[in-house]
Amino acid sequence: MQIIPVDDFDLVIFGATGDLASRKIFPGLFRRWLAGQMPSTSRIIGAARTDIDSAEFRTSLRETMAKFATKEIEDTEAFEAFLANIDYISIDATGDKGWKPLAELLRPNVIRAFYLSVGPSIFGAIAENLVQHKCADRNSRIVVEKPFGRDLESAQILNAELRAHFKEDQIYRIDHYLGKETVQNLMAIRFANALFEPLWNAQHIDHVQITVAEDIGVAGRGGYYDKSGAMRDMVQNHLMQLLCLVAMEPPSQFEADAVRDEKLKVIRSLATVPRRDIVRGQYRAGAGEESYITHSENPSSSTESYVALRVEVENWRWAGTPFYLRTGKRLRARATEIAVMFKEPPHSIFGKENKLPANALIIHLQPDEGITLNMTIKEPGPGGMRMMEVPLDMTFAEALGDAADFPDAYERLIMDVIRGNQTLFMRGDEVEAAWTWADQIIEKFSENALKPSQYDPLSSGPEESLALMHRDGRRWRDIE
Repeated sequence: MQIIPVDDFDLVIFGATGDLASRKIFPGLFRRWLAGQMPSTSRIIGAARTDIDSAEFRTSLRETMAKFATKEIEDTEAFEAFLANIDYISIDATGDKGWKPLAELLRPNVIRAFYLSVGPSIFGAIAENLVQHKCADRNSRIVVEKPFGRDLESAQILNAELRAHFKEDQIYRIDHYLGKETVQNLMAIRFANALFEPLWNAQHIDHVQITVAEDIGVAGRGGYYDKSGAMRDMVQNHLMQLLCLVAMEPPSQFEADAVRDEKLKVIRSLATVPRRDIVRGQYRAGAGEESYITHSENPSSSTESYVALRVEVENWRWAGTPFYLRTGKRLRARATEIAVMFKEPPHSIFGKENKLPANALIIHLQPDEGITLNMTIKEPGPGGMRMMEVPLDMTFAEALGDAADFPDAYERLIMDVIRGNQTLFMRGDEVEAAWTWADQIIEKFSENALKPSQYDPLSSGPEESLALMHRDGRRWRDIE
């Protein structure tokens, strides 16, 4: 795998003592360090309210990295060299404490990036302080995590707060799904191969299924989740991004605004979703597990832990081809996939006993990244032409061997920030368009007919979601 080093940089991580920084950001940066992608002079500065010094912070990193980067830190010499490039500032995001020392730590004439691994309520205050205390300049980049608002109005406020201090080309709204190798391979499959793009339309594709299933519940984060639900937490961002990449027109070039322009067109082409095409669910107790109500610590909660939608893209390419989206907690397995289901052959020359199944292109995002194309072939052996379905399977770990040791999504995206490449990041108008569409669905949740249906843990979700497909003569792919 070719490694292209990035330029020298100072990266400030706000919320450096938090869970995301411990699990993803610091381990990811160390893997990029080991790969030789980060210059040895690069600096990482942790920033948080915790009142400790740099030495104490590095000690705490040794403990957390032992949990989340166990294999990598076996290279003790490299790990100590990595830690030596890390400093820490105790800072008050909304006050004056720590900003002057931070400004003094930052070097001139190197790229400066500020990663806000904090709640959105203090995005604006941090952006203002970065500029006011001369920590940021015109070449600096600011990275913000989801949730980016909880509706259109709040997203517009957040955008306004950031744009008051940074230009749009400095703002990186991160969605880690776009950093996954298979998601980017979806674009390669479509636009680098003559095989698929001529078939990528309503004439040849029957429907598309996008599934993000999790086998865990919301225990431990029920308070947060109960204020968002599956629609805000997953559909408005992650599933929306996957839908856009499947449905978008070919951009003129693989460049940030060209790609994001096409994604925005898809969002603006989404039809209003009628109430009958929306299913909400909430997992009940069962299989020795507690219910969502227990995990959320809210006995009267009507927040959904599952949502399924039938969505239509109203343009020439996709007219009449439905997109079925579903996501949920405490389902049968952890699985994320995009299934492009082609239409059945119009006529079988092999007799009525040989029903020809439709071809399907399955893009697996997790847990095992890869691509499967289901094809129909003759069953081996004598006795006539008997058809059978077989997968042409390219599980990346098997097909590519050592070359399949892909960077984690956060690793890739942080390096893209340093490069100044916004292709895999959401633009402000894209976020607002997504909320405009999502809000009209969320407004329907208050109607009695859309109260969440109960479903069993480790199932495929509520029965109503099966009916959503059966009504159209289709069925969901198994979650496995």
